[in-house]
Amino acid sequence: MTIPSTSTLTVTQLGSRIGARIDGIRLAGDLDAATVGQIRTALLRHQVIFFRDQHHLDDAQQHAFAARLGTPIAHPSVQQEGAPIITPINSDYGKANRWHTDVTFVANYPAASILRAVTLPSYGGSTLWASTAAAYQALPEPLKHLTENLWALHSNRFDYVAAPQAQFDYVAAPQAQTDYVAAPQAQTDEQKLHRTRFEKADFRTEHPVVRVHPETGERTLVAGDFVRGLVGLDNCESQMLLELLQRRITMPENTIRWNWQPVTSPSGTTGRPSTERSTTTTTSTG
Repeated sequence: MTIPSTSTLTVTQLGSRIGARIDGIRLAGDLDAATVGQIRTALLRHQVIFFRDQHHLDDAQQHAFAARLGTPIAHPSVQQEGAPIITPINSDYGKANRWHTDVTFVANYPAASILRAVTLPSYGGSTLWASTAAAYQALPEPLKHLTENLWALHSNRFDYVAAPQAQFDYVAAPQAQTDYVAAPQAQTDEQKLHRTRFEKADFRTEHPVVRVHPETGERTLVAGDFVRGLVGLDNCESQMLLELLQRRITMPENTIRWNWQPVTSPSGTTGRPSTERSTTTTTSTG
């Protein structure tokens, strides 16, 4: 059953192109349909939304809330025993300090991710999001035409916690069978085990660089560090175009930074690098 809403929900816009904070709500799995509708409307409009003071949330309650927004799904390669839908993100296994869109190396990547702060450092630990819809909208017409005809190869064999200096040699083409060899990095045994689990299944998926959001109709750019290259282009051509698009996506006016407090929960459709968090991903209910 659901509990009728008695709260006064308020939405405060935080950025000119992305981000809003919702106050006056206690997140739970028994929210009424009207309240869930308001949350979904805010999410679609602002692309990432934040909730303060959700101290009651644990893994089970986070999962229950996620189920009100869609169908929770497990990470395809990183799952924890006893709660496979909840993905622990621990900075001890690598700093997620590079731009990415969650799990784009699978064919049907999630509509949204819900993050909850569990353990925070005494300083730092903030998270950035970027609006790929705003980035596309601001492209000059020639670049819009170019991107709408591009496809990109995404892979989990190089993820957003890898060292920036690691270099790869690849050519992205249909059915290409390529190996990605990174420069060796000093890792603990636990870090090596975590990375082995992440890469155990070799995912390689092609997506159009421009996708239309199924609910808003907005055109968005699908890029980030799971992209290995652009289909049909060589390494140099891919790198130049991807750097151009990433620069457009991450322009300051397209981004928002969230400074975490204990048990704060954001929900976003355009998630970018998260650091030490507990995450639930959901597919859209339509």
